Amino acid sequence: MDINASIIDQRLASVVNDIRQKSAEELHIQDEGKIKSLAFVYLCVRTILDLEDDDAFECLTEGSGDFGVDAMHISEEYDGEFTVSLFQAKYKNKLAGDSNFPQEGIESLINAIQYLFNPAARLEHINQRLLAKVEEARSLIRDGYIPQVRALACNNGLNWNASAQEAIERTGFGSQVTWEHINHERLVKILQASKPVKDSLQLSGKAIVEDMEFSRVLVGRISVTEIAALIERHGERLLERNIRRYLGLQGNRVNEAIRNTLTSDEKNNFYFYNNGITLTCENFSYNALQDGNYQVRVENLQIINGGQTCLTIFKTLRDNNLLHENAQAYVLLRLYQLPHENESLVQRITYATNSQNPVDLKDLRANDELQQRLEIDIKQLGFNYRRKRSDSSTRPIDITSGVAAEAILSVWREKPHQAKFFSREHFGKLYDAIFTDQLSGSQVVIAVQLYRIAENRRKRPNPADPDVVRYASCFIAMQMGRKLLADLNIQMKDISHQNFKSAQHLIEQNSEAYFDASVQDIQRALQDLYGEQEISLQQLSATFRRGDLISRL
Repeated sequence: MDINASIIDQRLASVVNDIRQKSAEELHIQDEGKIKSLAFVYLCVRTILDLEDDDAFECLTEGSGDFGVDAMHISEEYDGEFTVSLFQAKYKNKLAGDSNFPQEGIESLINAIQYLFNPAARLEHINQRLLAKVEEARSLIRDGYIPQVRALACNNGLNWNASAQEAIERTGFGSQVTWEHINHERLVKILQASKPVKDSLQLSGKAIVEDMEFSRVLVGRISVTEIAALIERHGERLLERNIRRYLGLQGNRVNEAIRNTLTSDEKNNFYFYNNGITLTCENFSYNALQDGNYQVRVENLQIINGGQTCLTIFKTLRDNNLLHENAQAYVLLRLYQLPHENESLVQRITYATNSQNPVDLKDLRANDELQQRLEIDIKQLGFNYRRKRSDSSTRPIDITSGVAAEAILSVWREKPHQAKFFSREHFGKLYDAIFTDQLSGSQVVIAVQLYRIAENRRKRPNPADPDVVRYASCFIAMQMGRKLLADLNIQMKDISHQNFKSAQHLIEQNSEAYFDASVQDIQRALQDLYGEQEISLQQLSATFRRGDLISRL
């Protein structure tokens, strides 16, 4: 028995319990064996993409007509591109960890990539959950965005064999498709990320060390080979404070540029081309009697900025020839020794050094005074506001900050397209517009309740529901909010704890009527926009992504 495979198998027991009800309601999966396989896909998606529970489950597409794709995640478009992660998982109850990922699994992923990203290819036998995601991707492609695809083969065993690798190489996909193997060992490494890192850093040349009040700063340079060795030893454990999981080599121009420099004749100029890396620790020490080339001992080391750089260096230099050739390539290193008790300072530094890449800033906003106030206000209403991430499953009374942001932006700020397709900015550029000083806990809870009604119907539509139900949940939530305010005869700013119960009573009593009327509003707006012409699913997806209907609603 492989110990890491055993650890993952034990973890799946609790994951199965967490997703059992959703699996039955949304995917119609109740067989225990199939639920366990689904739980493995879910664990891989949540862990690798660093998603919250609901977002990870939303990616699952397993079932009949899934094209060999068990999960699909679409990133927001950035710099003319967007990334699609396709997961296929093969889980074995045998825990020896010695079985290869099957070749037919690789071949089915290849087939999926050939068809799913071709807007002209017809998809007749595909499940609705996957179809909605595919049409979203195709609408982006038709608008000129270029897809970068991550194909993730997940199992609790070994990598695919040489024949499967040959099949990959025959595709001619080139750098537009990245292939990754995820197994029990990779998952355990990520899940163990909370263990503190204690190590030594071998610097090169001179360095500057300065005491600053209760902190210390060291600025120097370190060989990229040292960085590769550091990642080899500790992996994802170094990135606990970093706001992003690794984005890969393909589909990320910065990471591609790093790799290209390290594999070119320009490798010795890497120091001048890269912005450097920032690390924090609780303590560092070195021999101050020597004049350079310090070996710095560090305790509780974390990379808070430059994680992408470090992981790209590591992945590039796994070729031993490249490792030797880059012995004289260096990167700027900033090491901050920060007091253990000053967590807020660490948060501010992490935010400041990462704010140019606002991928998931909600963790960094979690300790804002406004977020703490909302937590207290919402608790008094009988709900639990989760401003920080948690490993525990979400209960009906729980409201995560991410869901709150999407609901508020849809229902009260009336920007449903930004709510759905600009999530990377919810805790960045859009943060102050969403979480205003006047926002109350009552307004948050009511927005989330309306949003959940629309989202639940999107995930579990009735047989007679029109196609818009799968694409327009944020727009429907906005319309439902308008109808609720009309019945209350107040404006949004007037919602408070004093009329909270009245609002809840109306939602419980009229939720179906609000939903149906809102769907009709949207269908009329679509007819006004397109006339009598037939609307394809790709057009629907693009329409709601661009917000074309807002002026007509």
